[in-house]
Amino acid sequence: MEGSITKSSKLVGLAGALLALSLMAGCGPNQDVVAAQSAAQQADQAASRAEAASQTAQQAAASAQASASKVEQSAADAKAAADRAEAIAAKTDTSGGAPVHHHWHRHVHHHAAAAAAPADTSAPEPAPASS
Repeated sequence: MEGSITKSSKLVGLAGALLALSLMAGCGPNQDVVAAQSAAQQADQAASRAEAASQTAQQAAASAQASASKVEQSAADAKAAADRAEAIAAKTDTSGGAPVHHHWHRHVHHHAAAAAAPADTSAPEPAPASS
């Protein structure tokens, strides 16, 4: 955009120079002067349009930057929410839900019954011989 403005400014300067040369040469208002004035006016209009386009582009860039900032903030908010949800889920998983009560019983009566039974002192029977 800035290149267009510079080019337009040069055209305005060139048209002005042509007009000045024509007047200094004593030609009076002739076709060259009228053409130079027309060119200068067109260059001025082109410069105005280029400046307006530049401003529009700057506004669009600012709007895009603001939108990008909002997207970044939304992404950061979403990540924070996901982190909080993960932390809550981790707490829920480690707690195991409702409290569980373990009851430990000592089953001494089983051991006592085994100790009270007479011990088998007989030797084991030999295995049959294989032929």
